[in-house]
Amino acid sequence: MLIQYIMNAIITLIIWELRTENPELKIGKESRIVAQRQQGRKRRLSGGVMAHFGVIAGSGLYDIPGLMIKETRTVHTPYGNPSAAYRIGTLSGKDIAFLPRHGIDHTIQPHNINYRANVWGFKELGVQRLIAVGASGGISSDMNPGKIAALDQLIDVTHGRPSTFYEEGKVVHIDFTEPFCPDLRENIFRASEKAAVDVARRGTYICTNGPRLETAAEIKAFSLLGADMVGMTAMPEAVLARELEICFLFITIITNYAAGLAGSTLTTKEVLNEMERSSARIKSLLQVFFDQQFAERRCLCTQALQDASM
Repeated sequence: MLIQYIMNAIITLIIWELRTENPELKIGKESRIVAQRQQGRKRRLSGGVMAHFGVIAGSGLYDIPGLMIKETRTVHTPYGNPSAAYRIGTLSGKDIAFLPRHGIDHTIQPHNINYRANVWGFKELGVQRLIAVGASGGISSDMNPGKIAALDQLIDVTHGRPSTFYEEGKVVHIDFTEPFCPDLRENIFRASEKAAVDVARRGTYICTNGPRLETAAEIKAFSLLGADMVGMTAMPEAVLARELEICFLFITIITNYAAGLAGSTLTTKEVLNEMERSSARIKSLLQVFFDQQFAERRCLCTQALQDASM
């Protein structure tokens, strides 16, 4: 009995020392994730286009004018398959990876999107700055159909969506006080002035689970919480990007008044019609945005994991 106890203690000590010398040595799922990340790095180094910018697009935005596609890349992740293959191209001398959030034929419901695979895939491609575009319903009186806003705050009421890359083996609490990259926000405002496209500088977006639209009573409650608009996709995209230290910006187009505010039934047709009317302004905005010169990243997004582990 004593000999067995001593042997167990020695084995435990050896394992502890190995894990101390090799911080990435983990048990179970986390070790597979680390291995996948290393394999992805090897693939990037071995060839193929690396994209430092990413665009994840929602309803009505399926391309960016001037983006010359060089490659279509299928990315395999530890979390399953992304919504589609990534189209990688060049615009204004910048390599950009483009992904339709809902799939090529818009067949993936908001609550069924594999958000972790989507964001992880961008990271594997080398993306450091990610711009998301999506539709939302206006709640505040100044958020009328056709309005474009660069979100500055979030309220998350989704459920059942995996919203972290750290479920096992490591406890991480990232700071999310400011959920969107301040530098990217300033970049989009400079682009809006040059493109003559009005972009609201504030907007608190409440993210619901879907796929149903909200009730009038829910919209009243959301208004009391301080929400300016309601949508279904900004979370967990924003927090997953932060966990991977990717700068993240979300641009939303108000496509309709939220439930109970317009006095009529909400339909997907009006959403698509407004997106079609607004698509030219969004595309013009993105073209000017990517035409800018970007300085080295110095925002806090790059340090999200610093002092975040228990």
